[in-house]
Amino acid sequence: MQSGAAELANEAASVGVHLSPLTRFILAVLAWLPATFAIWYFAAPILLWPAALLAEVVGRTGFADLVRIVEQTRAVVTFTTTLKPGQAIAGGIVTVDVNMLLYSFGLPLFAALTLAAREGNRIRTLLIGYGVLLPAVAWGIVADFLKNIAITAPLQVVSQTGFAAWEREAIAFAFQFGSLILPAVAPAIVWVLTHREFLERMRSSA
Repeated sequence: MQSGAAELANEAASVGVHLSPLTRFILAVLAWLPATFAIWYFAAPILLWPAALLAEVVGRTGFADLVRIVEQTRAVVTFTTTLKPGQAIAGGIVTVDVNMLLYSFGLPLFAALTLAAREGNRIRTLLIGYGVLLPAVAWGIVADFLKNIAITAPLQVVSQTGFAAWEREAIAFAFQFGSLILPAVAPAIVWVLTHREFLERMRSSA
């Protein structure tokens, strides 16, 4: 994938087109993205297991009265709750499935940016980014679960959670923050913080 960006840069140079360092970096990112997203997608059960474990710890400690079991199946986390679906279904329980891919696409994005920068200690930087971004993924997982039982569930289920109106507002904000902001913004912030020297060189060469 990386060679594809290099070949494109060489081809442009051969016809007299000068590519700035920023343009070469963007081309390298675009070349790495398909590979990093493919690895992320197919290796999700392993890569996201720590995030699922963290979500389980938060769910079973912070919401012990609501969460009975937390299980991972591939890239999906299933919360089995103590809630009842209603009188119409005797003996039933409420379960919530959360797709972790929805909250972890920042991982391959961070990986592509890091590999395209071609800085030293790339493996170390990738591991740091991975460790820092996992809590953001867990945030999205837990917020999605809470949103399902406290906001979008039928009234007979919502009433069993015991959440006050302000708590449901907080859950709605946490869900929006975890689904709309964290997945895209967090990897960019972590990448900037771990590549300050690279960005300084890019600025100087502009």
